[in-house]
Amino acid sequence: MQASKTGTAPTVVNPAALSDNEILTGIPDAGIPLVFALIDEAGRRKLQDAVPVLDRVCRLFTGFGIEREVPEQAASLRALASVGGREAQLVMSRLLADGVIQGPTLRIGARASAALKCRLPAETVLSFLSCSDPEMRATACDLTIPRADIFAVLVGLLADPDRNVRSSAACALGRHGRHEARDVLKNLLRRAPTPTVVEAIAPVADEECIVLLGRLARTGGGLAKAALDALSGIDDPLALKISDELTEQEAWTEHYDARGSL
Repeated sequence: MQASKTGTAPTVVNPAALSDNEILTGIPDAGIPLVFALIDEAGRRKLQDAVPVLDRVCRLFTGFGIEREVPEQAASLRALASVGGREAQLVMSRLLADGVIQGPTLRIGARASAALKCRLPAETVLSFLSCSDPEMRATACDLTIPRADIFAVLVGLLADPDRNVRSSAACALGRHGRHEARDVLKNLLRRAPTPTVVEAIAPVADEECIVLLGRLARTGGGLAKAALDALSGIDDPLALKISDELTEQEAWTEHYDARGSL
């Protein structure tokens, strides 16, 4: 396979009609655009045997992409995220740690790593957190590990000029049980609650957070279940009381709804 050159493999109209083995053996010799169809199909099928093949595709283009996204690498990274599993995690981590993915393609690698819940080397995470691209900084927050130097950077990002970065840093700190993020998370819970914010505030919740989660759970909206789950996981008498009340209320509602349908 060569960068941006057409190979000699025959065009396949429908890659979905190929066997798993034909997908795997076809990728190395396929030209443009067939290689993308084969890689996408491998990801769609979640072929674990495709992981080393996708790794080789990415490494074949090492050194490319300083200025522009490398399509073959981008497709392979997305496919690895779709395949999932431990081997895909390890391959993705090595690709980023080894500097195989560079330039604009690195943004896709970071997103794929976050989707796979990869554990990257601290130095790699720190470099992402300090990147000039705000999307990279925000994505890197989902890749953080519990280390003092990383916590220090995340606390600094609470004042980042980009709103998404501030929110992502607060959620990361909350998930790690760092109380520095509590005030930011409270504001997010009031103004722009999401399942991620609800999950992140639980480990650092104080009485005010618990009350806010209780209000959210009582709304019956799309975040009600997430808020109730968060309350159930907080080791606090008030959280337990609200959780029990809401669970009992939900049980009675289901009971009367069932009777009404008879």
